[in-house]
Amino acid sequence: MSILSSVILFSLLSGITVFLGGLFALFFEKSFKKGFLKEEIIHFFIAFGTGIMLSAISFVLVPHGLEKIDVLVAILLILLGGVIFYILDSYIQKKAGNISQIMAMLLDFIPESIALGALFAYDYKVGMVLALFIGLQNFPESFNSFIELRFSGFKIKSSLIILFLLSFIGVIFSLFGYYFLSKSPFITSALMLFASGGILYLIFQDIAPSLRYKNNRLIAIGVNIGFIVGIYGNSFT
Repeated sequence: MSILSSVILFSLLSGITVFLGGLFALFFEKSFKKGFLKEEIIHFFIAFGTGIMLSAISFVLVPHGLEKIDVLVAILLILLGGVIFYILDSYIQKKAGNISQIMAMLLDFIPESIALGALFAYDYKVGMVLALFIGLQNFPESFNSFIELRFSGFKIKSSLIILFLLSFIGVIFSLFGYYFLSKSPFITSALMLFASGGILYLIFQDIAPSLRYKNNRLIAIGVNIGFIVGIYGNSFT
């Protein structure tokens, strides 16, 4: 299989989980009535996604980002990522309204997809692992996005169409990374570090505060499980 074919295949696989997460949320919506158990499961998925995001930062984005960039520059890039995501998050909260969760998902999906396409050109195994992380991360995020869309008044069909179309965003940006950044490992590393800073901001600003639900500490174990899944995925490198 050629590198280009691999970029298309793995970016498709990592992106299709956006749609699959929506389908699972539809099943979940029909199978569980409103109540304590339903809320607990939703919060557990948020925690699981947080663990995956942390593992992506810990095992792929930061370690491989530091390979080509000096640590002081890396620190600045991570801080810059946090600041830029803060500005974008503030804008999204004011303007996006009922699709803020989807926009937040795209904030990390897009830079990770660009890095994915560029990585395959010079580190095939790491590209595969990043694709795995992106796919695992997208699933719980799209699960929550579907629920948010339904809560905001979107019909089932409209919600699923939105998520289905967004599943292909990763392919577009991965091809962009492959064609324009595959020969620029410094820029790819900078992008990974920038994305790390942004994801850290999203975790502790938007996600972590919602994990505490009715004083039930058990939900936070989902972070551990997500992180363990990330450790296992990283073992393939």
